[in-house]
Amino acid sequence: MISGSEIIWIGVDDTDSVEGGCTTYVACALIKKLTDENYDIIGYPRLVRLNPNIPWKTRGNGAISLQVGKGNGKKIAIGEIENKEIFCHQDGSSEDINKDRLGAIVEEIIDKYAKLEDENTNSGFVLLEEQPSFEIYEKTVREIVLLEETEKFLKSSKAFYRGYKNKRGIIGATASVAWSSKNDKTFELISYREKVKWGSKRFVDDSSTKKMDKNCSLTFDNYDYGNKHNRLVPSSPCPVLFGIRGDDEKELINARSMIKSEKVDCWLIFETNQGTDDHLQRKRIAEIHPYDSVIVEGTVCKLPYTIEGGHVIFSIKDSTGGVDCAAYEPTKQFRDVIRKLIVGDRVGVYGGIRRKPLTVNLEKINVKHLEKQVEKTENPVCPVCGKHMRSKGTGQGYKCKKCGTKSKKLVLKEKKREIHIGFYEAPVCARRHLSKPLKRMSEP
Repeated sequence: MISGSEIIWIGVDDTDSVEGGCTTYVACALIKKLTDENYDIIGYPRLVRLNPNIPWKTRGNGAISLQVGKGNGKKIAIGEIENKEIFCHQDGSSEDINKDRLGAIVEEIIDKYAKLEDENTNSGFVLLEEQPSFEIYEKTVREIVLLEETEKFLKSSKAFYRGYKNKRGIIGATASVAWSSKNDKTFELISYREKVKWGSKRFVDDSSTKKMDKNCSLTFDNYDYGNKHNRLVPSSPCPVLFGIRGDDEKELINARSMIKSEKVDCWLIFETNQGTDDHLQRKRIAEIHPYDSVIVEGTVCKLPYTIEGGHVIFSIKDSTGGVDCAAYEPTKQFRDVIRKLIVGDRVGVYGGIRRKPLTVNLEKINVKHLEKQVEKTENPVCPVCGKHMRSKGTGQGYKCKKCGTKSKKLVLKEKKREIHIGFYEAPVCARRHLSKPLKRMSEP
């Protein structure tokens, strides 16, 4: 167990499964237990999304972390659990923490709520005296991290940690603690269901969601009007009733009051890296690897075409090579934008790298240059008699019916393109947690 310290970081990952559970709910239960035992929460609890392309993730690849200690300074309301208002403190004091008890509490909560019966759930938690280097988070949100790397770091830091089953959960737990909001951050207010309703159909009123969306300008990804999809509501059988994402934590509390739904059992505000594009790296085509998330600039070299399943594929190239890009069927009308690209257009593509075949799974696209497109407007006019000439057949030119003059000259004009320079993004219903929506981009 780690030695005495004024503040302890707790990180937890991989407690959910495709059949249910939720790592943020584990955070909720953990905070309730900690505050009942007179630990103070220092700063907001954090929900940290990691590499969205990892093949062995359970669902959204989100880990949680929080600081505990003896709080001082301003108290901030961050939630309500079992009719008890939950606060965090801006700062923590140097009062010692009983770390043996703290570790036992975390183990107790994971043992109770983690879906360890699922073969793909490999929970882990860490207790750390100091926040790890930000580079640990950056690598985990962008690349594949080996378990041996994380264990080596934790041992050198004299951390207390526990990995369940194959122990991969300690990777995300450590990365969650390593995340810092110094570059960008958002918040999410998550409301949870009564336990008796877990797994049943949720009721969250669409009209109230739309009203909130129009009145709370600093929230985002609330409702997909084109596809009639309420994005606040998860599709999995987890404890979450709805989650509201936004840039201002105070506005989230007001937004929550506008949502009409079934009874809320408890709620909590998390500081998050959602909607930040932290997962993306600028790369040339030759530098990309499977499971990366990248921004790549190139020129369209193969026209978009539709394959079975409704997925739209095109290719780009740069000075180092070429790669296919895909707007998959779940991106709905975003595919119509992609279909309007032509060879010669210059674009920046944003997305995750599928391993086989190596493909950029598009999250958004920045159209930087549009190639001129021309079309035939009419048959050429005979230079001798001034009459329109007739086609002799495909590729054979034209001939004047009156005087017999021949010509291969076409009458062309520039065709107006149905796409414009600028950004286009996947619709709300298909947007990844980490993908930065255009409304959050300073130069869209």
